Amino acid sequence: MISSRETNESASKPRASIAIEARGVSRRFGAKVALDDVSLAVARGEIHAFLGPNGAGKTTLLRVLTGLLGASTGSVRVLGIDPGASPRALRQVVGLVPSGDRSFYLRLSGLENLAFFARLYGLNRRAALARARAALDDVGLAESASVRVGVYSHGMQKRLSVARALLMQPALLFVDEATHDLDPEGAHRVRELVQASARGGTTVVWTTQRIEEIRGFVDNVTLLNRGTIRFSGSVPALMAHARPQRFVLRVLQPDGKPADLTAALSEALSGLAAIERASREELENYTLSLNADTTLGDALASLHEKQFEIISCREERSSIEEAFLSLTKGDAE
Repeated sequence: MISSRETNESASKPRASIAIEARGVSRRFGAKVALDDVSLAVARGEIHAFLGPNGAGKTTLLRVLTGLLGASTGSVRVLGIDPGASPRALRQVVGLVPSGDRSFYLRLSGLENLAFFARLYGLNRRAALARARAALDDVGLAESASVRVGVYSHGMQKRLSVARALLMQPALLFVDEATHDLDPEGAHRVRELVQASARGGTTVVWTTQRIEEIRGFVDNVTLLNRGTIRFSGSVPALMAHARPQRFVLRVLQPDGKPADLTAALSEALSGLAAIERASREELENYTLSLNADTTLGDALASLHEKQFEIISCREERSSIEEAFLSLTKGDAE
């Protein structure tokens, strides 16, 4: 386990550069511990991911940071504000993209919805409408401004959520599982919108259980599991925890093809690894499972010595997925 105290660098960062600081935060619901001694720091201007499986504590932590839920113990500062003591002040400087879509008025148009929320921030009607139109244009919904939200597609409603969160150009944006039920194109568009906001100087906290989407997207990641921090740092540092054990090989059929190629490959490996056909349709593809003390080089060298030619070799899982599993294994109920 990589503890939050060992991995966060809040002590070494100038306080003015920190957007979010949590120290020893715990949250209980009766006997259930949802967060347990969570400490972390998020720098201003970065995209920081909260990663973890269902029930890891990501949404609970996000609700504590936004002032929607109080911490049982510990302290939190968001842009210098205590969310529990000053929730109204915090709402003036942060935006939130919730995981659900049930926070809009479905009988109103996209423009009317955004104008309504802009009025809640204190803008007069003319300014609210102007801000709403600009936000709709930013997320590619200008042509649907007069359409009732109730007939928007799921992806359109997600983009409308992003537009609402960015209405007042917040210094900090919280995004909760925004892409978990979108198709790849819709998810990509939402990430692009968030990245554009970050390039403009907004700090972003992005919660997800979609492991692969953090590569090339976030600056740092905090991995939560069962309410505790298992890792906090950069994506390359997270990937360093991976030790791939399973690979997919494409094997060139040798001359004098043996009656049972799988058995011949297994014999050639001499107990270094297990091998099985990847699928009935892909006769040349095999899944190689390394033993704990075997390297990939050892296994490939053994096959080469027996005159098997490997055309290609790839990890069965990505390095990020391997690291995720490595850091959360053994924690299931």
